Amino acid sequence: MLRFGADAIDVAAVEAAVTSSTQGAILVFSGVARDHNLGKGVSGLHYEAYEPMALAELGKIAAEVAERWPDTKLAIVHRLGAVAIGEASVVIAVGSPHRAAAYEASRYAIDELKARVPVWKRESYADGTAWIANRS
Repeated sequence: MLRFGADAIDVAAVEAAVTSSTQGAILVFSGVARDHNLGKGVSGLHYEAYEPMALAELGKIAAEVAERWPDTKLAIVHRLGAVAIGEASVVIAVGSPHRAAAYEASRYAIDELKARVPVWKRESYADGTAWIANRS
């Protein structure tokens, strides 16, 4: 499961996509919109992506995870559009036979997503908005 969408992320569905009897570790990471960044109060977020390129890049990341951590399953869902404070903007689930691989694969997936996938975040403040690089 690799996808983008405007609806709230169903975390249980993302987890279910990587769950099987062969997986001894299931790890779910939720990146949640927080109410502050760079010393300013944040009232909401808005995400945009160039979806064809973004999905292709997620596919490359998934292939890299499969190669580096065999028998590991990966699912990534990223929100687009408005995201309220406290809501998940990205959920990554990893199923692996062992916990070390699950942690490593999850960290790799979020770091590579932030570095490579064309997703842009606009933060809203009391005094306006700003586009923020997708690295934090």
